[in-house]
Parts: sequence; structure tokens; C-alpha cells
Amino acid sequence: MTPLTLLTPTTPQPHRPLFVYLPGMDGSGYLLRSQLPRLAPHFDIRCLQLPPDDLRTWDDLAQDALALLHPLRQGRTLYLFGESFGGCLALMMASQQPDCCDRLILSNPASALKRRPLLFWGSHLVQWMPDALSALSALGLLPFLAALDRIPSENRQALLDAMRHVSSSAIAWRIGLLRDFLIPEMQLARIQQPTLILASVLDHLLPSLSEAQDLIQALPNAKIHRLPRSGHACLLEKDTNLLDILQSEDFLSQKKLIGNNPSLLTSTHQN
Repeated sequence: MTPLTLLTPTTPQPHRPLFVYLPGMDGSGYLLRSQLPRLAPHFDIRCLQLPPDDLRTWDDLAQDALALLHPLRQGRTLYLFGESFGGCLALMMASQQPDCCDRLILSNPASALKRRPLLFWGSHLVQWMPDALSALSALGLLPFLAALDRIPSENRQALLDAMRHVSSSAIAWRIGLLRDFLIPEMQLARIQQPTLILASVLDHLLPSLSEAQDLIQALPNAKIHRLPRSGHACLLEKDTNLLDILQSEDFLSQKKLIGNNPSLLTSTHQN
């Protein structure tokens, strides 16, 4: 089985807290791109990358990802950030090993898939599609994945390229994982870390706000940050500033991350 990979998209900063990004269905690890310039001065960033044809189970994904993180942590603060499919993986990792991170951030977690039964049925068809046809269908999915008017053209292309990164068989497998995704509330209650859930109100792919409202009932220390005009792929939108969001929600360790930069103390997020 091809191993998982941790990409290092910015200059390593071993004296900074770790920020680990778990990607969406594409598994590419590249779609944090527009947030990197603002995050890089404050974090040592890693992006998990899944092989394009990866068929691991949830347990194997969680255990292999946890094994990658263990040697990096070395007592450092770790922010675990999961987007969409990666949000489910982050929950799985934290429920299996509650001390795996210090802060947990979820962006439109795809645990909401259970609220969209039509996507369940569609998942059975994807595995029979040739990869070329599957890649073409990705273009038709863009309006559901993203608020295109809020995403710069280069980021739209990056999203399309990332969707084409994964094989049709792996897409079908990952949708199947989401279809079967379940963590009992008793296990979710073990996740004591401060948890922030980004919920796009205009997510046309998944009912992310409803899912976030359910999750904060199960997670002991969770809160929601609503993005009132954002779509599912909110990180690629020009007006989404993840660092500002973390600051506005008091989710940063000021002593370690902000230091003598007073601008961060007064920043606000507009979306």
C-alpha cells in the first residue's frame, strides 16, 4: 500500500506550533494554497496527501496519519485542521487518540453527507465511470463545490486540478467511507480539545451549518464560526482569511503565535 505523505508547503519553522491540514475528497493537500502566506509566519505547516488511488479504511487512514504526526510533534502545540472529507478524518483521529492535537478545526465536515441521500446513490455510479469521464464531470460539480464568484480564477483552476488528481475508483471508495462514517457520541465526547467548526451557510454541496449545529451538541468544547456568503470550498475564496477567523474566535495562543505583532490583536474577519 502506498504510504501517506506529509507535504511541507512553506519553510519549516520547528520553533513554531504545528499546523496540519487534512484535505478534502481530492486528497491532494494543495487546496490550503491561498491561506499559506498569512499562516506561514505563525505556524510550521504540513499538508497530508493521500495517494490518488488510496483505498484505506477509516481506521487505517486514522492510524497511518497519527503515525506520521507523532515524530513531528515533540511536545509542540499542534493545530489539526480538517476540510470536508478531512474533517471526518480529523474527528476519527481525535476520537481514537484524544491527545493527538491541542486544537481541532473543521471546515464544512463531510459527516453531513448522511443528510444528502441522493449523493449516496450517486456514489455507486462513480466507480463504473472511466477516469476521463469522471474528470469531465468534475467541471459540472464546480458550482456545487464553490461560490465561484468569490474565488479567483487561479484558485478555480487549482480546485479543478485537485478534483482530477484522484481516480474514479478512489472517489467512489471515499464517498463510500463518508456514507458509512459514524462515531458514537460517547467517543465524540472524548474530544476535549477546543474545537472550531467553520460552517458555510451557502454550501450547496452539503448542509454544513446543520451538521455543525449537531456536532457542537456532541463535542464538549466546540463552537461554530458561520461564513454567511461562502460555499463548500471556502478556503479558496478571496474574502476568507483563516488566520483572521482563528484570531476573532480567540483560537490562537497569543504568547506563541502573535508575539509583538499588534495588528493581529485587532484584526477582524469579514465574510
